[in-house]
Amino acid sequence: MTDGTFLRYVALGDSQTEGLGDGDDITGLRGWADRLAELLAREHPDVLYANLAVRGRLAGQVRAEQLAPALALRPDLATVVAGVNDLLRPRFDPDATAGHLETMFAALTGVGARVATLTFPDVGRITPLARPLGPRVEGLNERIRAASRRHGVTVVETSHHPVVTDPRLWSPDRLHAGPLGHARIAAAVAQALALPGSDDSWTRPLPPGNLPKGFGAVTVELRWIGSFLGPWLGRRLRGRSSGDDRRPKRPELLPVAAARCGPVPPGGG
Repeated sequence: MTDGTFLRYVALGDSQTEGLGDGDDITGLRGWADRLAELLAREHPDVLYANLAVRGRLAGQVRAEQLAPALALRPDLATVVAGVNDLLRPRFDPDATAGHLETMFAALTGVGARVATLTFPDVGRITPLARPLGPRVEGLNERIRAASRRHGVTVVETSHHPVVTDPRLWSPDRLHAGPLGHARIAAAVAQALALPGSDDSWTRPLPPGNLPKGFGAVTVELRWIGSFLGPWLGRRLRGRSSGDDRRPKRPELLPVAAARCGPVPPGGG
């Protein structure tokens, strides 16, 4: 980085950073990290970008699998976003989860990279069945803030703004942002990094819309349980993850202008 210019951006994380909800495994995933790289490239077309994120990864797995490759790429900007998969587990340990994140913060800032991370919204405002997870989310957010202060990490406070739980920003599975949500996350990170042209427009509410109510809302909940919650619980019971046998979609630093990487089939590609 020279004079606030980021030319080597590396993203670490799980499905949200990989881009689930923004595109698909047929046409390819975009996601907020891709969108942030595109914002960086508007000012500096020679920006190089790598995305090491893999869906389903716990914070400890992100640390074990992605930190060393990220350091080897010598980033001047890195984003580290993980922990949601941990807090969804019955035996969630907030201190251990935050400890993995802090290790990554320390290692990346230690080599001179500017590091940014996110706080997480209250998932109970997105999915009523997830309301018991609220204290977990806030506890993890507090630990992320504390670790970030210790290492000079930029915290993107998405959790404070009501719009982040507007259903229209989320994909049908309610675990991943949709295209509009990914665009707003990228804009939030851009503002936190003070990128040229960034502002707080990402915090503004969407125009009024008609959301399901009454019987319609119940129908939506039942459809979500059958289509998304049931399969997710099934994988947990079988000890499986959506990221089993998957590799990062963009493991090397490449020009942002290069064609987006397509889906990586199970076992590599």
